[in-house]
Amino acid sequence: MISAQEVKELREKTGAAMMECKKALVQADGDMEKAIEVLRERGLASATKKSGRIAAEGQVETYMTEDKKVGVIAEINCETDFVAANEEFVALAKNVTKQATLSSVTTVEALLDEKYIADENITVKDALMNLIAKLGENMNVRRFEKFTVEKGVVQSYIHGGGRIGVLVELATESNSNVVLEVAKDIAMHIAAANPQFLNKDEVDIDTLNKEKEIYRVQALNEGKPEKIVDKMVEGRIQKYYKEACLVEQVWVRNPDYTISKLLQEKSKEVGSTITITKFVRFERGEGIEKIVEDFAEEVKRQMEQGK
Repeated sequence: MISAQEVKELREKTGAAMMECKKALVQADGDMEKAIEVLRERGLASATKKSGRIAAEGQVETYMTEDKKVGVIAEINCETDFVAANEEFVALAKNVTKQATLSSVTTVEALLDEKYIADENITVKDALMNLIAKLGENMNVRRFEKFTVEKGVVQSYIHGGGRIGVLVELATESNSNVVLEVAKDIAMHIAAANPQFLNKDEVDIDTLNKEKEIYRVQALNEGKPEKIVDKMVEGRIQKYYKEACLVEQVWVRNPDYTISKLLQEKSKEVGSTITITKFVRFERGEGIEKIVEDFAEEVKRQMEQGK
């Protein structure tokens, strides 16, 4: 039996119509991921929609050293947007991100055990627990990534007051300010376009085969002759690269440029090759299941318990 909640969840993940979502879930025997594939094969779901990205609260923060050689992006979570905007929570998020940048630790667990940068009498974990006790919400340092470069720069961008954060690393021999400017442009592009891979070579074989199969079924469902399906699939794979791979994407600030063309032009301008070596994009709460409570029911329960 397919529930209304399952249909609603599939609709939110794919943008497909309610009845189509129900049919897909029935066909997939309730398997959400399979149902998404069914809808995509019918051309009813967007390839860019990602499953499992249910919002949670908190902040995505970035911090970089003054010379732009080291940078960190981190996500610190809490339960409500009210606490996410609290000055003490924001200060904690910023301090933890700065500490991860200046420290040699590589895991969240090790970071939590360090002496807190804002008060060396306690650990980062103690600071977190103290704020939990004060504000009455669960909090955690969920994740962080650190980039370090010798020849080149690390640049960051925060969008939506900490909803999305990006860290990007460029390699180049140039020390021109132009490199910092292009790095910022690329970081902003990543926030907007959400590329899944740096380039074609990074697309793993399983992802590629899955996309090919979906495009093949789409073409056959459209009634295309078998003999031209392979050419259609290859054409759609090339389109997929342009959508999913950063250097293949059209630059959001100027549709006459791809990111690759932008880098080529800026490389000529500074007299040194500029390449993107890696990037990371965090979106607050992605992949976290957030329980949505009925506030009125919660108040009612608490009042009944207090009788």
